[in-house]
Amino acid sequence: MPTTRRRFLEESLISAAAAVVAARDADGGIPNRRVAPNDRVRIAVAGIHGRGKDHIRAWCRPGVEITAICDVDTALIPAAQDLAVKGGQRRPKAYQDIRRLLDHHVCDAISIATPNHWHALAGVWAMQAGLDVYVEKPVSHEVTEGRRLVEAARKYMRICQAGTQIRSSAGSRAAIDFIHSGGIGKVYLARGLCYKRRTSIGIYPDSPPPPELDYDIWLGPAPERPFNRNRFLYNWHWWWDYGNGDMGNQGIHQMDVARWALNQAGLPHSVMALGGRFGYTDAGETPNTLLSFFDYGAAHLIFEVRGLPTADLLGVRIGDIVYGDKGYVAFTSYDDAVAVDMAGNTIRHFHGGGDHFGNFLKAVRSRRWQDLHADILQGHISSALVHIANISYRLGKTTPFSQKSAAFGDDKDAYATFAAFEKHLADDGVSLADSAYLLGPKLPFDPRHERFEAHGAGAERAGDPDWRNMAAQANSMLTRKYRAPFVVPEKV
Repeated sequence: MPTTRRRFLEESLISAAAAVVAARDADGGIPNRRVAPNDRVRIAVAGIHGRGKDHIRAWCRPGVEITAICDVDTALIPAAQDLAVKGGQRRPKAYQDIRRLLDHHVCDAISIATPNHWHALAGVWAMQAGLDVYVEKPVSHEVTEGRRLVEAARKYMRICQAGTQIRSSAGSRAAIDFIHSGGIGKVYLARGLCYKRRTSIGIYPDSPPPPELDYDIWLGPAPERPFNRNRFLYNWHWWWDYGNGDMGNQGIHQMDVARWALNQAGLPHSVMALGGRFGYTDAGETPNTLLSFFDYGAAHLIFEVRGLPTADLLGVRIGDIVYGDKGYVAFTSYDDAVAVDMAGNTIRHFHGGGDHFGNFLKAVRSRRWQDLHADILQGHISSALVHIANISYRLGKTTPFSQKSAAFGDDKDAYATFAAFEKHLADDGVSLADSAYLLGPKLPFDPRHERFEAHGAGAERAGDPDWRNMAAQANSMLTRKYRAPFVVPEKV
């Protein structure tokens, strides 16, 4: 990524500030302990139902002590403690409330694997308490939350790694270097694919929460709602209050690779999304089939979510295809990619894994966020792509498949993607003649200020006479109304 003069100055100032961090610690209420290169890193894990168990296993390594486990569901804690002990750790302390964990200063860093709606708040609170942070993807639930995480990391001089672990894969890093060095010529399109089967979650009545669960804390920043099993455990991904759909679940990994391949440091000039929840009727809110189009000017990013059974595309099911004028690179897994020329000949294979958690530890010891493979700024930008696409989708109008669309202007790749989208649904038994989808507006975006524009390229083509109101609606969705006291600050 090219280093701009502004970026160079920011990095220089941050490096200089790190030399005097100890003097600021007392003023900011931050613990004075600095992790030296040979010190053990004391880590707490917050959120232990699913991905959090992987975090516990990852931190069971020399030089790391898991000092605390935190989860709002106390029924999960003994097994998580046992897992740490099995990995050679002493039995960690247990907390149900992350605020008490942060009050007790029992760790140097925190590893956050909570539901999405808690990621940013937990991260900001932790950095304000003087901790380094490893936060799962997406790093935020709304766009502004990601920016607050970046600001907190820089202000409090904390190391903050996004959990987009493909950034540490040797195979993927080599493939990206090949693309950036011109291996497939001039890149004009990156296509992210999340073809992951998702079945119906059904419909269940509200009920009292389990006695072991502090449901108020679980809700945290989200609106108060009755407890429902479908809003809890893994299924929270399919509700807007807590999750971001599969594009923000599995797909954020592939979104990050697509943007990385395009060598784009920021957000696009416009976004448009369309889709729906097809093939079954259940309580889920987020789409199981979604197309998102991002305009970066000279290059485009197209992202596809398919939750119904589907064939792969050029050998890719959950991955990316990056197209240049001399060929393409297909990322077929987290650690593998293949380069193909215009004649269909394989010209290069890329393979090799990585240690994303280890990369975080390296930066914690060096005190250089520049050592991170997925610094929080990268996590924020890729997560924001998910959020702005979801905003376009949620502002969409119900459109029958029988109505021919001219929504893509002269973009042939977009029309071809839409045709494949229709064929996929028809192949899965969806009657297009009787079905409709949500067609989101093409929303001009100001990447510098991270806001939608009331005027700009594409506004006229959107055909909406109340465009200014549309932009205002979209901008209101860049954040959320927080439920006190679980408030992500407007300014850190």
